[in-house]
Amino acid sequence: MKTTLKLEELGMFILGIFLFNQLSYAWWWFLALILLPDIGMLGYLVSTKIGALTYNIFHHKGLAIATYFVGIYFEIELLQLVGVVLFSHASLDRIFGYGLKYKDNFKSTHLGQIGNN
Repeated sequence: MKTTLKLEELGMFILGIFLFNQLSYAWWWFLALILLPDIGMLGYLVSTKIGALTYNIFHHKGLAIATYFVGIYFEIELLQLVGVVLFSHASLDRIFGYGLKYKDNFKSTHLGQIGNN
């Protein structure tokens, strides 16, 4: 992945940290939850098709942003937290070359093959 894209993702990760800072949660919550979206990988225990689906749900920035804004609209800080964590985690993953998954195998992503970036 090109350096420019990694820097863009780093900027989005920093935005996630900023948005988290606007919430009333202690900082340790961010550290404790940042890897939680990887629970989506459990779908790979069923099949690569289900694994790609569950992984992509937990790593889709559009869903993360929508969750965050629903939380803002309804003044539900927990939804804002979920949205920030999902968004930040997806940005962090993409810095390291882990993109949304295709159905054929875990290493096949929208950013290319994992390990070839």
